[in-house]
Amino acid sequence: MASSMDNKITLYTCHIVRAHRVYIVLSELGLPFEEAEIDLSLPRDPSYLEINPRGLVPSLKYNGEILTESAIIAQFLADAHPSHLVLPSNAPDGALQRARIGFFVDASISKVVANLMAFIGAKTDAEGAAHIEAYIEGVVKELEPLLKDAKPFFGGSDKLTLAEALTGSFAIRLLALFKTGVIPSSLETQLKEKAPAFYTWAVAVSAHPSVTGIFNEKAVVDFYKGQIEKHRSPDSEH
Repeated sequence: MASSMDNKITLYTCHIVRAHRVYIVLSELGLPFEEAEIDLSLPRDPSYLEINPRGLVPSLKYNGEILTESAIIAQFLADAHPSHLVLPSNAPDGALQRARIGFFVDASISKVVANLMAFIGAKTDAEGAAHIEAYIEGVVKELEPLLKDAKPFFGGSDKLTLAEALTGSFAIRLLALFKTGVIPSSLETQLKEKAPAFYTWAVAVSAHPSVTGIFNEKAVVDFYKGQIEKHRSPDSEH
């Protein structure tokens, strides 16, 4: 396999969205890359649509090859550059670790983060509060048992793993929404009490330099506040 110095990497990105995952992996691997910011508020330039016909971000150009979708890109980079993030599949316990990380990420996105996104898009405050309660229930049922051995990261690791790379962007956003009052602090207290392993993990992840590197708290919070105001507006469709 060619060394990382032989592979030119260009990341097409927008800092607000899920490209954050790719930044975490690139940071952990120490890979140099060029960055091209895509303004999602404008129609996509035809030159970018040639790179990604869907017009979405992130996209990655890696030694001339184009990859899209943040989770796929992150997994590819971790596979192409073996490191502490994840064991090779043919290493002792490698396949098992990958299966456990995969289950954790799936549970995080489908059973937990989905409720956070539903809170953002809720039409009423009552509906939003119900989604936050569902979020907490999901954390307690789905994630808390999987983080009992976190030290402080997934699977007892003292270094960031692929589990954090694929879910850390959501953890840091959650804490930012609590911190700024977008989500009531009383619900944060519930999370601390009912899912202490998860909360401790989320705090550790959210303080890690690879996760905080591109995170613009004000921009992210303002974005979600704007989304909430839009959906809660009396003029929005019901």
